[in-house]
Amino acid sequence: MPELPEVEVVRRGLDPYVSGRIIADVNVRHPRSVRRHETGERGLRHDLVSARVRCASRRGKYLWLPLDDADRALVAHLGMSGQLLLPTRDEPEEPHLRVLINFTRGSRDLRFVDQRMFGGLHVDALVDDGGGGRVPATVAHIARDPLDPLFDDDAFISALRRRSSGIKRCLLDQALVSGIGNIYADESLWRARLHYDREARLLSPARIRELLGHVRDVMTEALAQGGTSFDDLYVNVNGESGWFDRALDAYGRAGEPCRRCGRPLVRDAFMNRSSYRCPRCQRTPPSRG
Repeated sequence: MPELPEVEVVRRGLDPYVSGRIIADVNVRHPRSVRRHETGERGLRHDLVSARVRCASRRGKYLWLPLDDADRALVAHLGMSGQLLLPTRDEPEEPHLRVLINFTRGSRDLRFVDQRMFGGLHVDALVDDGGGGRVPATVAHIARDPLDPLFDDDAFISALRRRSSGIKRCLLDQALVSGIGNIYADESLWRARLHYDREARLLSPARIRELLGHVRDVMTEALAQGGTSFDDLYVNVNGESGWFDRALDAYGRAGEPCRRCGRPLVRDAFMNRSSYRCPRCQRTPPSRG
């Protein structure tokens, strides 16, 4: 699933084009891609045609287009392979095109392409998030992300100091901090020289602040390089892949030398996925037993 940098790259690509556009028509090519919309494909078309898009917004990995009545938004779940593209109307349709949105003016359509169909589109009510913002109801439980100017470092530190879970589990908890997935968690922990199973409550406030700094640095660098693409499933609105995968220090590099100490990196099973680390720089913590 795309993480914060990839979703933010898409948001930045969408915003200047879709802001202020009026939706002329919606063509649903596969009903599964609108299954989260309560009234199905006909209801989605009814809710969107003639609506004006205000902007493109994001929280963590979640992306939405607020509509002009200020009470609703078109929410996009990218899932594992979802793409929001802005090709010109004369470009051939993609093989896995699921929803086509036309605007009343301009030469580009908004296309939702999804090979594996874990993602989808739906219209949702906007609600107050308790911090002065408005988010779709389905996103209200998601915490702010580390690049959000309103992210509360002190509250995050206090929350971690009450957790006995391993630090990586905490980084992946979207109710605690959003936008960090497996790739950027591994990269940040490598930079911080922390093992993924180090108990969060045992980290000092200074150590947590240092880790947050690495998280922000990794994500900012990934943003500058268009995100991370290991295949053609993640692309920006122009269909272009990111290239941060070339700069990864830990993720996907099992058996390769650590760029800091030279020891071969290892891959551990973790939460039905993988964790990559340096066995010297990120030593296994003592058993909790």
